[in-house]
Amino acid sequence: MQQPLEVRQAVEEVSVDMWGGFPKVITQVYPNASLVFDRFHVMKAVTQELNKLPWKIGIKDRGSNYLLLHNQADLDVEQQQKLA
Repeated sequence: MQQPLEVRQAVEEVSVDMWGGFPKVITQVYPNASLVFDRFHVMKAVTQELNKLPWKIGIKDRGSNYLLLHNQADLDVEQQQKLA
Protein backbone atom coordinates (compact mmCIF):
# COMPACT_ATOMS: atom_id res chain seq x y z
CA MET A 1 0.00 0.00 0.00
CA GLN A 2 1.47 3.35 -1.04
CA GLN A 3 1.38 6.33 1.30
CA PRO A 4 -0.41 9.47 0.10
CA LEU A 5 1.81 12.28 -1.19
CA GLU A 6 0.90 14.53 1.76
CA VAL A 7 2.18 11.91 4.19
CA ARG A 8 5.41 11.36 2.25
CA GLN A 9 6.05 15.11 2.02
CA ALA A 10 5.63 15.44 5.78
CA VAL A 11 8.47 13.01 6.51
CA GLU A 12 11.46 15.01 7.79
CA GLU A 13 14.19 12.38 8.25
CA VAL A 14 14.84 8.85 7.05
CA SER A 15 17.54 6.59 8.47
CA VAL A 16 19.00 4.64 5.57
CA ASP A 17 21.81 2.30 4.63
CA MET A 18 24.33 4.30 2.60
CA TRP A 19 25.12 1.53 0.13
CA GLY A 20 23.28 0.63 -3.03
CA GLY A 21 20.34 2.53 -4.41
CA PHE A 22 18.65 3.26 -1.09
CA PRO A 23 19.50 6.99 -0.90
CA LYS A 24 18.31 7.65 -4.45
CA VAL A 25 15.00 5.85 -3.92
CA ILE A 26 14.38 7.52 -0.56
CA THR A 27 14.90 11.02 -2.03
CA GLN A 28 12.39 10.20 -4.75
CA VAL A 29 9.76 8.72 -2.42
CA TYR A 30 10.23 11.25 0.41
CA PRO A 31 11.23 14.49 -1.38
CA ASN A 32 11.43 16.69 1.75
CA ALA A 33 13.24 14.20 3.97
CA SER A 34 16.84 14.51 5.08
CA LEU A 35 18.88 11.34 4.82
CA VAL A 36 20.52 10.09 8.00
CA PHE A 37 23.15 7.41 7.46
CA ASP A 38 23.67 4.90 10.24
CA ARG A 39 26.87 5.27 12.23
CA PHE A 40 28.10 1.73 11.52
CA HIS A 41 28.31 2.25 7.76
CA VAL A 42 29.74 5.77 8.07
CA MET A 43 32.51 4.57 10.39
CA LYS A 44 33.22 1.58 8.15
CA ALA A 45 33.67 3.86 5.12
CA VAL A 46 35.87 6.31 7.05
CA THR A 47 38.04 3.50 8.44
CA GLN A 48 38.51 1.94 5.00
CA GLU A 49 39.64 5.26 3.54
CA LEU A 50 41.95 5.99 6.48
CA ASN A 51 43.58 2.60 5.99
CA LYS A 52 44.30 3.51 2.35
CA LEU A 53 45.82 6.89 3.25
CA PRO A 54 49.43 5.80 3.92
CA TRP A 55 49.60 4.02 0.56
CA LYS A 56 48.13 7.02 -1.24
CA ILE A 57 50.80 9.34 0.14
CA GLY A 58 53.60 6.87 -0.50
CA ILE A 59 54.28 5.46 2.98
CA LYS A 60 55.13 1.77 2.81
CA ASP A 61 56.33 1.31 6.42
CA ARG A 62 53.57 -0.14 8.62
CA GLY A 63 54.89 1.72 11.68
CA SER A 64 54.24 5.04 9.96
CA ASN A 65 50.57 4.13 9.66
CA TYR A 66 50.39 4.17 13.47
CA LEU A 67 51.97 7.62 13.50
CA LEU A 68 49.48 9.03 11.00
CA LEU A 69 46.44 7.83 12.91
CA HIS A 70 47.43 9.10 16.35
CA ASN A 71 47.41 12.55 17.89
CA GLN A 72 50.72 14.25 17.12
CA ALA A 73 50.81 15.77 20.62
CA ASP A 74 51.00 12.22 22.05
CA LEU A 75 53.99 11.22 19.91
CA ASP A 76 57.55 11.43 21.20
CA VAL A 77 60.18 13.58 19.46
CA GLU A 78 61.56 10.68 17.40
CA GLN A 79 58.08 9.75 16.15
CA GLN A 80 57.30 13.38 15.25
CA GLN A 81 60.57 13.64 13.30
CA LYS A 82 59.73 10.46 11.40
CA LEU A 83 56.49 12.09 10.23
CA ALA A 84 58.23 15.30 9.10
